[in-house]
Amino acid sequence: MGQTLSEPETSKESAFCQNDYYKVGSSCMQGWRIHMEDSHTHILSLPDDPGTAFFAVYDGHGGANIAQHAGKHLHKYVTRRPEYGSDMRKALQRGFLDIDEAMLNDDSLKEQMAGSTAVTVLVKSDRLYCANAGDSRAIACVGGKLDVLSFDHKPNNTNELERIKKAGGLKRNSNVLPEEQVVTAWPDIEERVVNDEWQFMVIACDGIWDVLPSQSVMEFVQAEIAQGIYPQNICENLMTRCLAPDCQMGGIGGDNMTVIIVCFLHGRPYEDLVNKCKEQVAEMNRKMEAMFIDNDPQSPATSASSKDSATENEDENVPSPLTSPEHSPKASSEKTKPPKGQDGAAGQSSEEDTSEELDLK
Repeated sequence: MGQTLSEPETSKESAFCQNDYYKVGSSCMQGWRIHMEDSHTHILSLPDDPGTAFFAVYDGHGGANIAQHAGKHLHKYVTRRPEYGSDMRKALQRGFLDIDEAMLNDDSLKEQMAGSTAVTVLVKSDRLYCANAGDSRAIACVGGKLDVLSFDHKPNNTNELERIKKAGGLKRNSNVLPEEQVVTAWPDIEERVVNDEWQFMVIACDGIWDVLPSQSVMEFVQAEIAQGIYPQNICENLMTRCLAPDCQMGGIGGDNMTVIIVCFLHGRPYEDLVNKCKEQVAEMNRKMEAMFIDNDPQSPATSASSKDSATENEDENVPSPLTSPEHSPKASSEKTKPPKGQDGAAGQSSEEDTSEELDLK
């Protein structure tokens, strides 16, 4: 985890912006770390491509300069690529490599033993492109369901481990391609079509994802929106939720934290999204309540049903269904047990720990 403070720095730097299509909030917090090394960007309309939005989180290590430089300039490298507009995937990938090369040749940056992850989301018309290099992450809530937009780069990801082995242990190995280097700026790209079902996105550094799985973060934000809380305040609440109570938790909850929440308005008031989330949260609560009632042997409905069933079986002189294997209490419990979430905290799920932190430098 590195050096830590004796007490966490919990002051938060928050911001917000809005137009007819997005209501965006962001916040960052130093936490237990000695320095704040994250950076982030939210641009509702790119100067070189008005109407196209760009959001990004950069998690620096070894210093903040690389993350800050990327936060100011990466989107410019992307929009200036000749492929931009015709091949967005290649424009993003080449834009990442271009800024990496530029920083390696920058006298003020090249001597620093520092780097940064980068997860970016570009929305152009109805197309969304998420580019990721490292273990920061972006997720979305679409129709009340989780959509994971990026996958962490960690060594226990099979493909990532194979790439690292082939690279031969160098940042700059002349025998392999840029995307095959051990530490690479080459991003994975996920593409989506945005429609009216898109509700919000969460883009954050691993200081969040090491503590909470993607599903839990989505549900946390959904519940907060349902209460009418604004995105920047939700970011603050989420970071407070993830902050470790002390620095003895193996690094979990002790990292810098940065969060961007992008709410899709679709030209309508924020209250429409609030009401939609409120309905979804209420429906989820109803399902959970019904599930617990069905599993509670002391509930009136369950007791009455069991008594009637026993009486009928006694009259017919046949075994109770509860005595058959497929209707045993154990089998019933297994069938009605809430399904495990697709995500888990660090070290607990296939999604959360599938990749390696990669650098832009």
